[in-house]
Amino acid sequence: MSVYKSDFLNVLQQRGLIHQISDPVALDDVCAKGPITAYVGYDATATSLHIGNLISVTMLYWLQQTGHQPITLMGGGTSMVGDPSFRDEQRQLLNEESIARNIEGIKKIFGRILRYGDGPNDALMINNADWLLKLNYVSFLREVGRHFSVNRMLSFDSVKLRLDRQQSLSFLEFNYMIMQGYDFVEINRRYNCILQMGGSDQWGNIINGVELSHRMGGPQLYALTTPLLTTSSGAKMGKSAKGAVWLNGDLFSPYDFWQYFRNTEDADVGRFLKVFTRLPLDEIARLEALGGSEINEAKKILATEATAVVHGREAADAASETARKTFEEGTVGGDLPTLEISRAELDAGAPALGLFVKAGLVASNGEARRQIKGGGLRINDAPVTDEKISLTLKDLTSEGVVKLSMGRKKHVLLKPV
Repeated sequence: MSVYKSDFLNVLQQRGLIHQISDPVALDDVCAKGPITAYVGYDATATSLHIGNLISVTMLYWLQQTGHQPITLMGGGTSMVGDPSFRDEQRQLLNEESIARNIEGIKKIFGRILRYGDGPNDALMINNADWLLKLNYVSFLREVGRHFSVNRMLSFDSVKLRLDRQQSLSFLEFNYMIMQGYDFVEINRRYNCILQMGGSDQWGNIINGVELSHRMGGPQLYALTTPLLTTSSGAKMGKSAKGAVWLNGDLFSPYDFWQYFRNTEDADVGRFLKVFTRLPLDEIARLEALGGSEINEAKKILATEATAVVHGREAADAASETARKTFEEGTVGGDLPTLEISRAELDAGAPALGLFVKAGLVASNGEARRQIKGGGLRINDAPVTDEKISLTLKDLTSEGVVKLSMGRKKHVLLKPV
């Protein structure tokens, strides 16, 4: 059932992507009357975005699909300060070279999801370093800083939580919310952008921009945030056994990405299909209704479709086929993570326990021994029963590798070089 007049807000609502809107009725009216421009900002704190960022990029995707123009803002300027939101300590300060390198890595994901170009609703990519690094400090304080209340800034959760934990908040960090608020005003001036979107943890920072525009005599601006997704068991999304779930394949492979979604909890399948795939809602409803062992088929579809969004259809299909061969046929899939080992070391006999540790399947030799006792470790799909076993060239499969496994879902290929 439609809640809003505009296609854009209806799509977000139906897919569970709306947490808060600063003025929902007014924003809905504006979106229904004609195309708007909206943006999301991304600070360059790493060489890749992570799965949490994928939700805001998805909002930009649906914005474009419903006829509006998205802007991806690279935080070349704000990254030099660092967002203090919900952190116990100051971020490590980055120099301009590191920020530029991170931005190049981050850019890789957007081209797969958004359409850039010169058309009326083609996406734009901009960098706030273009205006923030040119500001005159005293002029900025007089023209912008005077509109911010320190009392109000201290009341925001992102700041209050830090102070409540008796952790210091540097003057540098305190300026971050002023800079982000000014970004919104400046982007409105340059691109007639009226909406900023982001995660719910960015609500205070976004509202600062809405209020700053009003105080500086500018137009009405709007804020929209998406929920910070957690699993049904209460865990925050974005962590795997290998660490953060990055969107760039060199940090987190398409196969690992596929497996991350394949391991979704049963209760989360429908919700994640709405958020992370482009499948029609009626098809999602059908998959969500599957019960028993059939829910595993829905999980495979979720994994393949989510991987296709981030890594492309070819990589998604390859990951799906690797998983099928690994789990259904027991053969070696080509996209499994690989650990290289010198042929000489393998020829001499390499202790298996150490190789499981190097492969990241277990944290230590002690954990490997415990897994062996429980039947958790396998070599070429055969259970390991002797903790003193060594691997040699004789253990290579017909594919020229050794398959190391921990449980049914974690596998690494040992490859001699």
